Amino acid sequence: MVSASTDDSGARLLAVSLKMYLGVAETRSWVEKLSHLAPQAATKGIELAVLPTFPLLESTAATLRGTSIAWGAQNVAAQSDGAQTGEVSASVLADLGCRYVEVGHAERRRLFGETDDIAAAKVQQVVAHDMVPVLCVGERERATVSVATEVCKRELRAVLRRVAVPSIVVAYEPEWAIGASDPAPAEHVRALCTEIRSELANAHVPGRVLYGGSAGPGTYEQLAPAVEGLFLGRFAHNIDRLADIIGELSDAALGASTR
Repeated sequence: MVSASTDDSGARLLAVSLKMYLGVAETRSWVEKLSHLAPQAATKGIELAVLPTFPLLESTAATLRGTSIAWGAQNVAAQSDGAQTGEVSASVLADLGCRYVEVGHAERRRLFGETDDIAAAKVQQVVAHDMVPVLCVGERERATVSVATEVCKRELRAVLRRVAVPSIVVAYEPEWAIGASDPAPAEHVRALCTEIRSELANAHVPGRVLYGGSAGPGTYEQLAPAVEGLFLGRFAHNIDRLADIIGELSDAALGASTR
């Protein structure tokens, strides 16, 4: 397992949640193809991470072990152990070598009634087992920057006030942009991510800010340097597209460094 204490908060991160889109054979094939992108990403200074469905974590770990690609989980139990039918504990995820664990996704909040308190309890479990939480924040309905900022800060503060977090990834994912044909407008995202980064700085918490929500080819170059990477969904299913996005992250970062 890679400990959270070694998290490189300066590296660009390209994370992919496979959600429940792919079957067993499809997932294994996709992960195998992903493993071949490791040298390209490492050369460009980009960290890759994949969050498969729970039953395929072990095979994903076996395929990616020895590469520079990290793996993790899309969810975690809010409790450490016990009579929690159907749940998966942070200790099990840590034993499987997970580096990242997603917490607080809009779909978990909307479909399963997860609250800020539950998100905080889950983050507590993640950091207690030396993994890095990927905390999703974002407004439900399309709103002004000021209104959206208040929602994101509330969701972030709910965690930071309860948990001593050594390192965190915050994924700004406005719910109204998830599954849409296009991502949220770049100006809106840049403003929100700048506010989120400021909140982390004020709390003295090292972290990276990603954008998710119909992110795909062309998204990062419109957002850099306001974000340190992307949290991808269905647009990453095509490995060739994913390779193109890796190139975009590298090119956009290079362009920013020369301006």
